[in-house]
Amino acid sequence: MRDTAPIYLDNHATTRPDPRVVAAMLPYLEESYGNAASRHHAFGWDAERAVDRARRTLASALGAAPNEIVFTSGTTESVNLALQGAARARRPRGRHLVTTAIEHPAVLETLEALTNEGFELEVVGVDGAGRVDPAEFAAALREDTTLASVMFANNEVGAIQPIAKIGAACRARGVWLHVDAAQALGRLPIDLAELPVELLSASAHKMHGPKGAGLLFCRSRAPHVTLEPVFFGGGHERGLRPGTLDVPAIVGFATALEIALADREGEQARIAALRDRLESLLLDSVSGARRNGPDRDRLAANLNLSIPGVAIEAVLAELEGLAVSSGSACASASQRPSHVLAAMGLSPALARASLRFGLSRFTTLREVDAAAEQVAAAVAAVRSRSPRTAGGNPKNSASID
Repeated sequence: MRDTAPIYLDNHATTRPDPRVVAAMLPYLEESYGNAASRHHAFGWDAERAVDRARRTLASALGAAPNEIVFTSGTTESVNLALQGAARARRPRGRHLVTTAIEHPAVLETLEALTNEGFELEVVGVDGAGRVDPAEFAAALREDTTLASVMFANNEVGAIQPIAKIGAACRARGVWLHVDAAQALGRLPIDLAELPVELLSASAHKMHGPKGAGLLFCRSRAPHVTLEPVFFGGGHERGLRPGTLDVPAIVGFATALEIALADREGEQARIAALRDRLESLLLDSVSGARRNGPDRDRLAANLNLSIPGVAIEAVLAELEGLAVSSGSACASASQRPSHVLAAMGLSPALARASLRFGLSRFTTLREVDAAAEQVAAAVAAVRSRSPRTAGGNPKNSASID
C-alpha cells in the first residue's frame, strides 16, 4: 500500500474539476434540474436561463456571438460535426481537404472516413519540433480545397501552431478553417473576432471543467458558415445537435473558462516554471533523456521526453504512485508508436520510449520534485534488469528545436 498520495501529471488527458466549478454545477443537479427545452414551467425556464448565461459567457470569452456557440458532449463530437458537416455542405465547391500529420485521431479518422465519400485528403508534414510551416500549408491549398483542419496546440508535445497565418492563407483562398482547440482553450489567448477561423472545437474537461461538455464555434459573420446536420431528432442547438442539453455540465464549462481566464498569464507562467524545473531535473538524472517538441511556442503545462534503451511500459509499471502517460490517452490502446513523434522524425524505437507529463493549476513544487525522483528511480530499476542501457550526455540531447 502506498504511504503517500498519488501524483497526477496526466492533465492533457483530463483535469481535476475545480471545486468552484463543482459548486456552480450542484444547484442544477439537485434543485434546478429541469430540461432546458421544457418551455411550460419554471424548472425548464431556470435551466434555459442557465444555458443562455453560459452561452453568453463562453461567447464573450472567445470573441464570438452567442448564436455562434453550439453545445456538444466534447471536442470529439464537435470535430465530427464540424468536419463532416462542412465538407458535405461545401461538396458542390470541391472535395479537397487539408490537415496536418500531428492532428488528434478525432480529426484524422473523421477526415479519412470522408475519403470513402469521394473526398481527397492531403496531409501536410511538420518540422522536427512538431510545428507546421504556414507557407507549406498554404502551398497545399488548391482551387477545389473547401476545408482545412489544424490543431491550435498539440496534445503530445505542446507545439503551438501559427493559426493566424494559416487562417489568413485559407481565408484568401475561400477555404474554411477548423481548429481543434482542446488543449488551447483557457491556456492560450483566443479571440475569434480577430482570428480567421470558421470553426473551432473545445472541451471543458481539459481546463478543470466537467467531462461531457464541449462546444463548437460556427461562424455566422463574414463568412456565414452552414453545416449539414450529422445527427437528427430535434431542433436543439440550431438544429445541429439534437438531444437534451446537459445543463450542469454547460454551467460548469462556463465557470471553468471564467476561472481559467481570471489570471491566465500569471497561472501559465507559474506552471511553466514548474515544467521547466521538472524538465531540468529529469534531463540531469536520467541518462540519455531528450525532450520532444519546441523550446518555445509550447504549452506551459507540457513536457514530452524520450528515454532510449528502456521499455516505457515497464517504466510506467514502476510508477505506481505517479500518473503520467506514454502519449495521447485516446490512442493508448494502440501498440503503434506515436504518429505525432513519427511525423517529427523520431525513429519507432525512440517514439515508443516517450513519456508525456501534463501539469495543471493544482500541481505543486513538492509533486514536481517527487515525480522527477520517482521517474529516475523507475528508469534505473528497469535498466538494471535489462542488458541494454542508454548512455550519452543528456544535456546535449535535451532539445530537437
